[in-house]
Amino acid sequence: MYKSNINLNLYKIFYEVASSESISDASKKLFITQSAVSKAIKKLEEDLNINLFYRNSKGVKLTEKGEELLFYVEEAFNNLITAERTMVESKTLNKGKISIGVPSQIGSFYIFEDITNFHKKYPNIEITIISKTTTQLLKLLEHHEIDFIIDTSPINSKIDNLIIKPLIEVENCFVVKSGTILSIDKISGVKDLTNYPLVLPIKGTDNRKQLDKLLEKNNVQLNNVINIHTSEMIVGAIKKDLGIGYVIYDVVKDNIKNGEFKIINVKEQLPNIIINLAYIEKYLTVAPKFFIENYLKIKIS
Repeated sequence: MYKSNINLNLYKIFYEVASSESISDASKKLFITQSAVSKAIKKLEEDLNINLFYRNSKGVKLTEKGEELLFYVEEAFNNLITAERTMVESKTLNKGKISIGVPSQIGSFYIFEDITNFHKKYPNIEITIISKTTTQLLKLLEHHEIDFIIDTSPINSKIDNLIIKPLIEVENCFVVKSGTILSIDKISGVKDLTNYPLVLPIKGTDNRKQLDKLLEKNNVQLNNVINIHTSEMIVGAIKKDLGIGYVIYDVVKDNIKNGEFKIINVKEQLPNIIINLAYIEKYLTVAPKFFIENYLKIKIS
């Protein structure tokens, strides 16, 4: 049987340098000197008899062998983190944590009720919610910095063992401020929106891509558009009567019910959105797995 006196500290330093591509940044994160970081990397390279990094004026970059080593080191540290959390988290949920990645426009209406109910029953479980783009959230999931993602389709990723399951399908709608200065009585289809001021999700988002396809199909050319990244800011723009907004119905349903907003009905079927759950099963510990199974109602095999 092969035996090796593995110095885990060297691999931890390697991992931090590889992740940040900077000896300086790694030293700050590890609370050790840059000289100590450099010596550790040199020692690891000597032990393995390979060059792990290219050095340049901007920092460091992994060699091909360094990339190969990082794959195994990252997997090892992810397993250690999972093991540690599994040991700490109690099946009675007296201790533990959950970290959720969700874009703000989804989190604002979909996840908070479940989190509120969970937190009332299990107040000792630390909950963290991170709102970023889908690409950024997938990176965090891959690096084991969040437990799962809740996001709209499509979720495209090459992450090994990534599981994606649908949670709910939601509708989009056009809405405007009640009592708007706009003359909206004659709007019956998307073609009638041509000369109206519109408040839309920014180009490139999945929601906007689907809307653009519908508009293109109906030969609609828009002339007056404000492009906004988040649903919260779209809602704010509608409240200021800056135009007709396009947004997920659940985001504005309370504004519609209380009479603040008015739905503009069009004859065309507006694209629906599927909200999904994405996770890597082997990295799920007790608390996030319990939350998924009992509050999101998804069975983990």
